[in-house]
Amino acid sequence: MAPLAGAPTQALPEHPEFLWRNPEPKKSYDVVIVGAGGHGLATAYYLAKNHGITNVAVLERGWLAGGNMARNTAIIRSNYLWDESAAIYEHSLKLWEGLPDELEYDFLFSQRGVMNLAHTLGDVRESVRRVSANRLNGIDAEWLDPKQVKELCPIINIGDDIRYPVMGATYQPRAGIAKHDHVAWAFARKADEYGIDLIQNCEVTGFVKEGDRVVGVETNRGTINAGRVGLCAAGHSSVLATLAGVELPVQSHPLQALVSELHLPVHPTVVMSNHVHVYVSQAHKGELVMGAGVDGYTGYGQRGGFHVIEKQMAAAVELFPIFARAHLLRTWGGIVDVTMDASPIMDRTPVDDLFVNCGWGTGGFKATPGSGWAFAHTIATGAPHPLNAPFSLDRFTTGALIDEHGAAGVAH
Repeated sequence: MAPLAGAPTQALPEHPEFLWRNPEPKKSYDVVIVGAGGHGLATAYYLAKNHGITNVAVLERGWLAGGNMARNTAIIRSNYLWDESAAIYEHSLKLWEGLPDELEYDFLFSQRGVMNLAHTLGDVRESVRRVSANRLNGIDAEWLDPKQVKELCPIINIGDDIRYPVMGATYQPRAGIAKHDHVAWAFARKADEYGIDLIQNCEVTGFVKEGDRVVGVETNRGTINAGRVGLCAAGHSSVLATLAGVELPVQSHPLQALVSELHLPVHPTVVMSNHVHVYVSQAHKGELVMGAGVDGYTGYGQRGGFHVIEKQMAAAVELFPIFARAHLLRTWGGIVDVTMDASPIMDRTPVDDLFVNCGWGTGGFKATPGSGWAFAHTIATGAPHPLNAPFSLDRFTTGALIDEHGAAGVAH
């Protein structure tokens, strides 16, 4: 597809299957989505598919899917404790199961299962409780003893002479991984087919307001009028909302991960450690994918503290001694929005026609289709869908928090 007028101000990465065009913004759109990552692209797609709204622009200050969508865990699961979380993540997982056919794109969705290890008696009690809660919500979940953990993942160390002995694990067979950048391109291609403009190198610098209503956005490529505006800029939603006079109860934190050189298949599933927040999987090409928990300090740099990932990788090597000889290929960091209860915000804001989708923490990638589906409904109708109604801003004043900090087993 040939590029259109309006060349970007910086070189855009070439995708092997799809060279992206970068149109000049129109003067006015029915909906403007800020952030061309997974959630923004999914929202645009479902606005068109489910609601017939195609006069939509998705604005990205860098390049399409170049932010957290390129720096995430690639893990997909729905085994959350609280009913509200389980509902939206399970809805998302069901969408994942049909997306390759729906989007006509093989983004390497692999339902290889996810294990959450338990290392303490407290872990065991919480994990067994979560399995029961999952089953009550119709979500596939099992409790595995150490022997079953070893049978499912032969390379794991279940000895009792390590700092974090394996006392069992939860297991969700339908969970798995997907190729995250391919997911973004799959949504982008379909959104483009609907006539949606995906505009890169277009940074939002302010909002145009009439009284208490947003009517447009100011960008480095000019003013764009908008009927409604949705914020989907992971790690930066609070900064953008401040420009519109809205203070969001979120903080931005670094989140680190790394991959090894290529190896033959040795790791058949996804393993996550509840106690140290480390996770390990093996990508389709053969890299070992390992990641840490969220750094404990706020920041916007796409890197984290070395002491954090060093400690967690040391624990990973104890659990997987075979990885001690693996060579590091590259490391990276993303920026995640974190709320006080580690659950998202998908809601209208106090400013009319301004909507926000943020606060997913480390749960953002797995929620991509479900989040886009529900947020599109909220923008199109002006009211939350029952799936995202519990994730409103007013829960921070009523105290109806959805506390996944301690309930999710592990953040990823």
